[in-house]
Amino acid sequence: MIILRCIIFGLFILISNVSVAERIKDITSIQGVRSNQLIGYGLVVGLDGTGDQTNQTPFTAQSFSSMLKQFGIAIPEGARFQLANVAAVAVHAQLPPFAKPGSAIDVTVSSIGNSSSLRGGSLLLTPLRGIDGQVYAIAQGNLVVGGLGVEGADGSRLTVNVPSVGRIPDGASVEREVAVSFTDGGPIVLNLHHPDFTSAKRMAEIINFTLGPETAFPLDAASVSVRSPVNPAQKVEFLSLIENLEIEPGEAPARVVINSRTGTIVVGSHVSIEPVAITHGSLTVTVRETPDAVQPNPLAQGQTVVIPQSEIIVEDGPRQMFRFSPGPSLDDIVRAVNEVGAAPGDLMAILEALKQAGALRAELIVI
Repeated sequence: MIILRCIIFGLFILISNVSVAERIKDITSIQGVRSNQLIGYGLVVGLDGTGDQTNQTPFTAQSFSSMLKQFGIAIPEGARFQLANVAAVAVHAQLPPFAKPGSAIDVTVSSIGNSSSLRGGSLLLTPLRGIDGQVYAIAQGNLVVGGLGVEGADGSRLTVNVPSVGRIPDGASVEREVAVSFTDGGPIVLNLHHPDFTSAKRMAEIINFTLGPETAFPLDAASVSVRSPVNPAQKVEFLSLIENLEIEPGEAPARVVINSRTGTIVVGSHVSIEPVAITHGSLTVTVRETPDAVQPNPLAQGQTVVIPQSEIIVEDGPRQMFRFSPGPSLDDIVRAVNEVGAAPGDLMAILEALKQAGALRAELIVI
């Protein structure tokens, strides 16, 4: 007997409406103070036969030939060679704000050819450029690779994690500083990580209460402009005071977020439902296989034949109805769902049906 059932496992998360004071530095960023992306192209050498196959990645051989020419080593025109211990790679890094020349930053090295592993390799001198084409850092060093790849003589292969990507801690030296608007004499603009008119209003109020009226004013739901000293030293002290002030951010709007792949459901505290009655049941499909053997006549020339016989039974589980009063709270919703024993998968169907019926007073987001 084969029983087919639809079982959905998931997680139901409730968000309460308890407001917690947060520091301004934890919920905002300073406009103009940001990191910048750097990228470069280089060669990793010293691999144990896991480098690029130059007959399939000719740019690796071209790059290696160009490097040798810079050292005065000439390669005959049209010469072909295999570089099993060399791999062409892309190098990228994040240049943090206020990074000074001589500072060290981490870099990530990724194979762009058909190298099977970068384990044991060393990155040669590689310039890292910004979006403007200027060189901001120089990378070089030994790679740290967390992946592992093993291949047998019979073609069998075992790979753990991703051996074609590695990192070099403090592997790049900053050569150029990026100018930021923080040192300008203009006002400081604080940008909220989650735009909200209430949060912007409260942040401007607490700054004005602490530092004096008309010091800060909200520009929109995401930004608050703050008048600041012109002297950079005074501006640092001024901003240190502001970022440690605490405010209560505005509460999030009424939302229900459903992840249909994992079964995770997040319900906000302000979600409510109009008066409605709901019924929801489960369906069980049972398939029974009872094969029957047919014997031929003893005097006839034949063979025993097995004839499959299938029986399909569909059972509709007991349906329970629950009713919501006008404007139920989140606790009422959870209590009603728990009383009928609805699983996260059932709750998804109920919430979607409530939204279609216009009874769910919240934004339904399916990811």
